[in-house]
Amino acid sequence: MDKVVASAAAAVADVPDGASLAVGGFGLSGVPNVLIEALLEAGPTGLHVVSNNCGVDGGGLGVLLAAGRIARVTGSYIGENKTFARKYLAGEVEVELIPQGTLAERLRAGGCGIPAFYTPAGVGTAVAEGGLPWRYAPDGGVAVASPPKEVREFDGVEYVLERGIVTDFALVRARRGDRYGNLVFNKAARNFNPLAAMAGRITVAEVEELVDALDPDEVHLPGVFVQRVVPLTPEQAAAKGIEKRTVRT
Repeated sequence: MDKVVASAAAAVADVPDGASLAVGGFGLSGVPNVLIEALLEAGPTGLHVVSNNCGVDGGGLGVLLAAGRIARVTGSYIGENKTFARKYLAGEVEVELIPQGTLAERLRAGGCGIPAFYTPAGVGTAVAEGGLPWRYAPDGGVAVASPPKEVREFDGVEYVLERGIVTDFALVRARRGDRYGNLVFNKAARNFNPLAAMAGRITVAEVEELVDALDPDEVHLPGVFVQRVVPLTPEQAAAKGIEKRTVRT
């Protein structure tokens, strides 16, 4: 089955208002920027995004956030995105912050058809007991707080129940891909990309290099998890931002 789509615009044209999206990347590494820009142009609003972080000011998911397209973020890191922090504290966006490892496993579980799992991460904290501010009110109070989660003991150790995550769409970036949707990621740019791809009901992958067929031994993510493949131009593939540029003296 040839899954190649002619353009990023065509690949995200059916993303509706209010859709949920799992998006790969960590900081500016492995971010599906071409698909994000196409989504910005397409114009859906009220998006619910699941990603490690929400990009940076002017980059990655930060462009959708600044345009007011994102209503809710499930992630593990607000980081140095000043727009994200301001919108969260002003009550303009709802944010569910969860431990980073838990986020990874929730995406993987959702992709594997596992509805929930127990983990010790967060036991004895507001993660399990509830009360984390998901959305602030304009006056600075908490408008929506996280609910308490089930805690259960196994062999004398307490664990908190976490739900698997399944989203309407997923946007990811790969170093190489074939026409069947099999993907290979480049070193640290792999990060959350395979997990996000697994969680999406419709997964769209932008690939820096398209080949007819990958060697099965080099595949990081099998094509069963990918529905659409968008080949990038050399210019698009080479455009990679650096979050913190440092140089030696």
